[in-house]
Amino acid sequence: MYAVVQTGGKQYRVAAGDKLEVERLTAEPGESVVLDEVLLVNKDGQLTVGNPKVEGAQVVAEVLAQKRGEKLIVWKMKRRKGYRRKKGHRQELTVLRVKEIKA
Repeated sequence: MYAVVQTGGKQYRVAAGDKLEVERLTAEPGESVVLDEVLLVNKDGQLTVGNPKVEGAQVVAEVLAQKRGEKLIVWKMKRRKGYRRKKGHRQELTVLRVKEIKA
């Protein structure tokens, strides 16, 4: 059984026991989080596609950690003008472990 869930503007294919990193959620490590924007559920080969969401479907996950992602360097430059800008960015992430999919 698996589901496609949307959070933080991105979509993830998840199954029970999966570990994934999503955009920062407001929850402490050890807490449970319910992701209710479920777009698709596959249960024993029977596919249920939402329009846009599957009614009554939920994904329950446990928060393992709050962390920051790898540093990305943003480099801007205009040739022959002496214009150069270097900026770094680290995304705030939440690490989840999927407990169950309720469909």
